[in-house]
Amino acid sequence: MPSVVYTEHPVRMTDMKKSLLIAFASCIYILSFTGCGNTDEKFIAEGIIEYDAVAVDQSNSMASMAPNKMTIKFKNNKSCAEMSAGMGLFSTSFISDPETKSMIQLVKLLNKKFSLIQSEADIKKENSAFPVEITPLKETKVIAGYKCKKAHVKVNDETASEFDIFYTNDLDIKDPNFANPFCKIEGVLMEYQMKKFGLEMKFTAKSVKPEDIDDSTFELPADYKTISKEEMDNFFLSLQ
Repeated sequence: MPSVVYTEHPVRMTDMKKSLLIAFASCIYILSFTGCGNTDEKFIAEGIIEYDAVAVDQSNSMASMAPNKMTIKFKNNKSCAEMSAGMGLFSTSFISDPETKSMIQLVKLLNKKFSLIQSEADIKKENSAFPVEITPLKETKVIAGYKCKKAHVKVNDETASEFDIFYTNDLDIKDPNFANPFCKIEGVLMEYQMKKFGLEMKFTAKSVKPEDIDDSTFELPADYKTISKEEMDNFFLSLQ
């Protein structure tokens, strides 16, 4: 990997590697969208959801390098979740299509550009590594202007972590979670958390706005090299 030198705000490569892993791990739990139709001006089928991202444990050594936001663009039964880290040196996107039950992962690191195409079977296998037990609750709260329902989540793995999530049914979105471990939740996740690589991250929607999204957002760029799941995993392992 070529060295990168800045006259201001120098980035240590070890810190950047941590940031890349956090961004990758956090972004794999993305949403996928489609429209239904309603006269409510908030019940939109095309637009952008922006999330704040924060490390739950600020004393964690990796907390300072964690991504601080995630953006999801949605239109016509497709979505694209985007995150970046390492002062923009690294970016990752997940393009999902609930009609074909497929997902494309894009990774860019400096001048390296890779893509991974996953089928429904691949997605289910990936999600099986994060088995969750979800219990709906009666409480509600408003997030980013939307009424959200509450549920309690227990992760049935070695971490045995527990947390609450909030989701809304007041967006024109159907089957929003086919590509993530919360597939039993019919609403759009507006507040939730995940733990990966020893760091627990919390995501909270801060804005939802209608916006025209270019169709190219959901296409596989021609300059990305398609690689296998094993090659993608090895790429991220090499960053540790």
